[in-house]
Amino acid sequence: MNRATFTYRAENGNVCEVEDTFAEMFSLWVGRVLITAQNEKWALTAATVATGLATSIIMAPAEAGIEGIVPANKTPDKRVGILIQIYNHDRFQLKTQMILRIGQCIMTCPTTSAFDAMQNAKRRLKVGRSIRLFGDGFQRKSLVGDRKVWRIPVMEGDFIVEDTFGAGKAIAGGNFLILAEDKPSGLKAAEEAVEAIKDKVNEVILPFPGGVCRSGSKAGSLNYKLKASTYHTFCPPLRKLVPDSQLPENVNCVYEIVINGLTIEAVKKAMGEGIRAATSVPGVVKISAGNYGGRLGPYKAFLKEVLEIT
Repeated sequence: MNRATFTYRAENGNVCEVEDTFAEMFSLWVGRVLITAQNEKWALTAATVATGLATSIIMAPAEAGIEGIVPANKTPDKRVGILIQIYNHDRFQLKTQMILRIGQCIMTCPTTSAFDAMQNAKRRLKVGRSIRLFGDGFQRKSLVGDRKVWRIPVMEGDFIVEDTFGAGKAIAGGNFLILAEDKPSGLKAAEEAVEAIKDKVNEVILPFPGGVCRSGSKAGSLNYKLKASTYHTFCPPLRKLVPDSQLPENVNCVYEIVINGLTIEAVKKAMGEGIRAATSVPGVVKISAGNYGGRLGPYKAFLKEVLEIT
């Protein structure tokens, strides 16, 4: 299938074809948690566990990921912190997921505390107030700076969790597709894209393993009653078996980078930085994006636009 494209020259001079299309995005409710700990090792351990089983809301109970590191001089308790974001379609389900993930994955992790990282949000979720019951009546109210927290006695000492957490609408589904000659070049390009996004963009997460998805999906199914199924038009093994393949003959590997963020501007910036990094890798044939003709969500990020604004 021939689609309109334009040529993009990466900063290192590498030339890549980019499809003149857009990523289609939608809104989800988001909560943002600041995990602090005695050191970065334990903050990162808690963040990694708390964002598990959270790649796509299609099947996972939430979408979640690690946003970045916060230095000790910028956290409420003056300890190193890690920011995570947790997403869900429903505000009440988001509250449930935050309670479960903070209670099961952060409270259980050595030396950690959990603070709200959306203090200006109008919607407040009684997350810490629910988790406090684990204290079995021995929990007590306290303050960390001007933040209302609960001190919950645990075998190590006290687990500190903020009383309420903010929730708001954010952007999910930002994406681009890396079409490569082979798996090594495709994976290298995906890794470079993830590194660039993490280094240069704030307020976003990449919910898939290592920031990379190899099993992109389409809405619905051709043969079964499923909400989503394999993106057959971008599967190299199916190129000669389906009439609507979108893969050139020299493409044998496709990876997708999916981005969620607090604002549409942050998601677009992340897309641009990621594409710029990916196109610098030899063996990348084309960049495209996943969309459903505007039927999935109201937000669009055109590839031309995201490359121009970065």
